[in-house]
Amino acid sequence: MVALKSGEIEPFLMRPDPRRAIVLVFGPDLGLVRERADSIVQAATGGKADDAFSMIALEGDVIAADPARLSDEARTIGLFGGNRVVRVRAGSKSLADALKPLLSEPPVGTLIVIEAGDLRKNAPLRTLCESSSAAAAIPCYADTERDLLRLVERTLSGAGMSIDADARDALVGLLGADRLATRAELDKLVLFSAGNKRIGLADVQAVIADASALALDDAVDAAAAGNAEAALTALAKTQAAGISASVVLGAAIRNVALLHRLSLDLERAGSASEVVDRAQPRIHFRRKPLIERALSRLGTIALAEALIALGSASLSARRQAALADAIAERALLSLARMGKRRARA
Repeated sequence: MVALKSGEIEPFLMRPDPRRAIVLVFGPDLGLVRERADSIVQAATGGKADDAFSMIALEGDVIAADPARLSDEARTIGLFGGNRVVRVRAGSKSLADALKPLLSEPPVGTLIVIEAGDLRKNAPLRTLCESSSAAAAIPCYADTERDLLRLVERTLSGAGMSIDADARDALVGLLGADRLATRAELDKLVLFSAGNKRIGLADVQAVIADASALALDDAVDAAAAGNAEAALTALAKTQAAGISASVVLGAAIRNVALLHRLSLDLERAGSASEVVDRAQPRIHFRRKPLIERALSRLGTIALAEALIALGSASLSARRQAALADAIAERALLSLARMGKRRARA
């Protein structure tokens, strides 16, 4: 077996396969790991996840120190009958010794749900579960744009609300770092908009925590991509949100430094798209097209020059506070023009 494919995950969450006694839920999005593990436990216990006779929680490091304990719990018959769930939170120690006897002889009437973080392909826990027909492995990676759109629509329709197209696009651009954080932001938006049937852009901007950060990303990304008009529009939004010129220039410096590092990777191998996909920390899907465009327009030498120019602008903005906004605007325009000039060359 291998990890479940994206189209197989939702049906499995609603109705876990009884032939797979062990379910490993893993990945870098710990919020999504928790949400999917919750869904499996609820489905397996018939909504009785809070019942101590139906579900028992164990820490992975405790099991690693006493591997037989997991088998004992998995093969225990419930006092009142019915299915049982053993929920395990993986720690720093290996669970391989505890899992092997359960994979070779799966327990009857007990489901073992293991929550883990981001596991390498050759991690023993992941390898064991992906290679056994008695187990299911469910990866949890950051939500894609399509995932977020589906989640937004499902959440709002469940609350009897709809959302304007521009508000939806802005909302999706602000979400996605972590599933639990995304859920919290959507719940906050629903609560804020209680009594309204339709959510507008102003509602999103008033509620979602990172609305000003969105404009900041837009300003520096557009400038690096050579789009001066879009950069100035986003810059005006940052100023209206009270973001100082020093913060804008600091964000531009960090962005160009990231581009310089990615440009060096691009020179070694791969396409711009591949380099951006491999970047750590992960780049939000909303920003990827502009990042890729900037890489195609600016080489490592141009980016090094841009870093020097932005550093000088940042120093000038601190020394001349009254002119800081003008200095930031000029710096972003210079970066945008540099992109166009290099592209023609």
